[in-house]
Amino acid sequence: MGRSNQGARTAKLRNFPRRAAGWIGRTLAGFLLVSIGATVIFKWVPVPVTLTMILDPNGFDKTWTPLSRIDRDMVAAVIAGEDAKFCTHSGFDAEAIEKAIERNARSSRLRGGSTISQQTAKNVFLWQGTGWTRYARKGLEVWFTFLIENIWGKRRIMEVYLNVAETGIGTYGVEAGAQRYFRHSAAQLTRTEAARIAAALPAPKRREVVSPGGFTRRHGNTIAARSGVVRNAALDACVYR
Repeated sequence: MGRSNQGARTAKLRNFPRRAAGWIGRTLAGFLLVSIGATVIFKWVPVPVTLTMILDPNGFDKTWTPLSRIDRDMVAAVIAGEDAKFCTHSGFDAEAIEKAIERNARSSRLRGGSTISQQTAKNVFLWQGTGWTRYARKGLEVWFTFLIENIWGKRRIMEVYLNVAETGIGTYGVEAGAQRYFRHSAAQLTRTEAARIAAALPAPKRREVVSPGGFTRRHGNTIAARSGVVRNAALDACVYR
């Protein structure tokens, strides 16, 4: 009886690598199926809510708005402020990432080099994260950025980004931001108003949109000036093609 039990245990140990490989394979296949399926669905369906919104202790206010009802100056502003190469990269800006790595090596305050595509992938499918969870997220962020670049395309990426980005405390999307700060729709944003919202995007809980001061005001003015360049040089052409 003892030999029989020992033989069974030995057989289980021998079969463990095969069972583990099967489990890993099924998990990976399931992840691929779910992630690709969700990406395809959100190519057409408005993103109802994100994990960031759900976990926000301030609650969230949002109003999904088609890109056709968002002023073009808002698109120009986020390209000018967040990702000048949006229309020419395939989801990742190698130069921006390299500069971010260099800055982070000199400072304890981490700064990202994420493109609008990467930020959209993170905001829709993943979490914000700090510490080691941030690095775990980055690996998945690469995958989802690849998916949305190839399934959604630039116009849809921009549309989703402008609807899920945090624009203030408990405020998500530029429509909710425009209503909160300027009391009118995103379709009526002026270049200056759009630039101020864009200037606050990297730190929406801390930066003022209405009557900003110091760095935020200067940064907003710079974005407003660069927005004209975006329009004149057709750096937003991929969105309106």
